[in-house]
Amino acid sequence: MQLNLEHPDQEFYLRAADGVSARVNERQLTTSFILSPSHLAEGWPVRDVKAMTPQDLDAVLALAPEVVLLGSGATQAFPPAAVVAACLRQGVGLETMTNAAAARTFNVLASEGRRVVAAFVLAG
Repeated sequence: MQLNLEHPDQEFYLRAADGVSARVNERQLTTSFILSPSHLAEGWPVRDVKAMTPQDLDAVLALAPEVVLLGSGATQAFPPAAVVAACLRQGVGLETMTNAAAARTFNVLASEGRRVVAAFVLAG
């Protein structure tokens, strides 16, 4: 059987993600980051979803998403209510899940042409 390497239409796509690292395109990342289909921002300072503040979302919301996927690490954890409220005030959906689930969801939504931004918390 012949296999062909398929490249998504977007500039950035996730190959894998877990609690300590992620592979964006062919790059291995070990620090928290923000990703959209056309933008990668490394060095996002968030290390703990439970300690997030609304200001931690400024760089995420600046990308004008319709939905934000928050990868909370290897296990699902939820941000404080003020963080969720900051998204709701902007009319933006916020979904929190493990990094692996957020990676899969990001790729599906990006392939559908949705305005999705994912923020991944890595413990590396």
